[in-house]
Parts: sequence; C-alpha cells; structure tokens
Amino acid sequence: MPEAKSWASSPAVRSVMKANRGRDTRPELALRSAVHALGLRYRVDRRPISQLRRRADLVFTSAKVAVFSDGCYWHGCPDHHRPAKRNNEFWSEKIRTNQARDRETDRALSDEGWVVIRVWEHEDPRAAAERIAEVVRSRRT
Repeated sequence: MPEAKSWASSPAVRSVMKANRGRDTRPELALRSAVHALGLRYRVDRRPISQLRRRADLVFTSAKVAVFSDGCYWHGCPDHHRPAKRNNEFWSEKIRTNQARDRETDRALSDEGWVVIRVWEHEDPRAAAERIAEVVRSRRT
C-alpha cells in the first residue's frame, strides 16, 4: 500500500511538527507552577464540560474557571505570530481555524456558566497566575 502524501513541506518540517507537544509545554508548566505557588489547586488537561470535546490546560471545577495556555504561533498572537514562509496558505488557514475553534470554545463554556481565561505563552507566568487567582477566588465566595 503506498504511503499517503504528507501535509509537511519537507521531511524535516514534518519531524519538527510531530515533536510539538500538546501538553506540558514550558510556558504551561511555568504557569501551573506559579498558580500552585499561590495555593490554588486545579485539574490538568481536562474537559471542563463533558459534552464539549475540548480540553483546558487548567480547570478549577468548583469555581467553573477554565484556563488555556495559548501558543503565539498556533493561536495567532497579534504581537508575535509570524506567518509561515512555506506552505503559507495551509498554515494561515490552520491558524484561522484554531482561532475560530477558540472563540467557539469560549462561547460554549460561557453559555454553561464558566469563565474562560486565555494566557499567551509570552505572558509573565506570575502575573497571569495572579489574574487567574483573582478570578478563581472571586467565584468561590
């Protein structure tokens, strides 16, 4: 059986893209550490609501707060995203699709009474943790 044509522009690109992690990235681990240092406990890589096939990076179940640690490239950060030089049409569409899915996720969770916090990978983890703690604590009282 012949091998299917890869979406990658070269074997090297395919190798790099396959190595990208879906969880436990350096920015996510730094954020989790900063949130934990503030005394907050959370679930990791969980669905906030079972009927939505989306997983949040941090989930505060009782407070109904879902935190997403978004990569600047994959989620189209307005400050740091740089379009791909190769296969630009494919990657631009991929980023647009990711952004649309993010908006749909935010809307679905909000409709169910959840607060969504999105943290860009370039944000200071301590400042983001403070922002998260403020929201979580205000929802618990």
